[in-house]
Amino acid sequence: MRYLSTRALGADDAKPFCDILLEGLAADGGLFLPEQYPQVHADTLEEWRGLLDAEGYAALAARLIGLFIDDVPAGDLERLSAAAYTAQKFSDPRIVPVTRIGAGPLWLGHLSNGPTAAFKDMAMQLLGELFEYELARRGSWMTILGATSGDTGSSAEYAMRGRAGISVVMLTPAGRMTPFQQAQMFSLTDANIVNVAVKGVFDDCQDLVKAVNADAGFKARYHLGAVNSINWARLMAQVVYYFACWLRVTDGPGQAISFSVPTGNFGDICAGHIARAMGLPIGRLILATNENDVLDEFFRTGVYRPRGSAQTRATSSPSMDISKASNFERFIADLYGRDGARVRELFAAVAEDGFFDISGTPQFEAMRSGYGFVSGSSTHADRIATIGRLRREYGVLVDPHTADGVKVAEQHAAVGEPIVVLETALPVKFADTIEEATGQPPPVPERFAHIEEGPRRVVELPNDVDALRGLVVSTVESLSNRPAEAGRPEKKETS
Repeated sequence: MRYLSTRALGADDAKPFCDILLEGLAADGGLFLPEQYPQVHADTLEEWRGLLDAEGYAALAARLIGLFIDDVPAGDLERLSAAAYTAQKFSDPRIVPVTRIGAGPLWLGHLSNGPTAAFKDMAMQLLGELFEYELARRGSWMTILGATSGDTGSSAEYAMRGRAGISVVMLTPAGRMTPFQQAQMFSLTDANIVNVAVKGVFDDCQDLVKAVNADAGFKARYHLGAVNSINWARLMAQVVYYFACWLRVTDGPGQAISFSVPTGNFGDICAGHIARAMGLPIGRLILATNENDVLDEFFRTGVYRPRGSAQTRATSSPSMDISKASNFERFIADLYGRDGARVRELFAAVAEDGFFDISGTPQFEAMRSGYGFVSGSSTHADRIATIGRLRREYGVLVDPHTADGVKVAEQHAAVGEPIVVLETALPVKFADTIEEATGQPPPVPERFAHIEEGPRRVVELPNDVDALRGLVVSTVESLSNRPAEAGRPEKKETS
């Protein structure tokens, strides 16, 4: 299996999995995709149903990701997957249980049983294992440069903390995360973890990361890698839980179910798009946004119009306070048949004009009829009402992002069609909103008791590319967790 950039013109630059695992963002600014999606047929799904029942989620994950990876032995993939998905890490031997909400069409796919109580753990735990494995094979090291709107950062840091050859520089929008999210990240004191509060919103953080990655020389010299969903390996790992949820809700081949997915960066639902393209019987992919409804607008109208920092609203589902969906480019590449030139043109139009418009094109009609997407948005009032109603009527407590998914799923519910709402995080991460909705604070799992009471360690940074480069340089120079044979950059070349 080889991988190409979404902006590539041909197959000459195709790369194997382990190269793009460490590279993250492609040199041309595009995102990596496999040359083709492997196809999974009904007999394989039934085989995997038995595998999931008998051997568990880790065995299913190893089998599925093995379809995308041919430069890691199958036995090593099984070992890495088994290390990533343990009951000790995920507080449930099923890893991804699925439960029904009352007797209606909606189900919850529980993705938040991991170390940081967020669905990001589902991919990040595997990513940590893959990174450490491949770096050891190469005798190399990596500086992970990432951005988070709330949950990606803590999931990445808990997956990478203490790992040999890996340091993490994670950007966050100053003052935009909940106290619990801040505490999860800023309380870490591991030497290889550097938390950064940027004066701006998440999109500013993401733009800084992309700008530094666009400097090919700097990226190579400081071994920059990515854990955001721009990294294909993370998206690949997320595909697994769509298959697991389908296997746990259905009882035979060919049954179609739909998924409702809260999303701001288009990563979570892009994994669903890939699962559907692989042959998983998914009826509809229901995209749910909050008040920052750029993606909802696109799927309704064909106009993709990211907003600036000033127009990106701070909401009570803060992990979706995003207006530039970086993973969206992967879907556009598929929509346009992997026409790299056209993809470049569309995103150049966004950079120059602030939008692109595909309404009235064959691609827009194909998107509406052939890809299964529908969409909707949710407000703070919707979230409060949904959280309160689910608690009163069903004894089910969900976080604000999952409430967005439930609300939009209910808008699109059809008779006889099961819809799995993908859970985003545990309610404990959003205590103020939960208390507003239910009149009570959310329960605090024992492992998170007193997390907000400890000291914090965070670096403040202006919204400036040169300042970020300087921080990366100082981080690399100060850490000694890289193999000696890999060497270190000389200080005279740090600018």
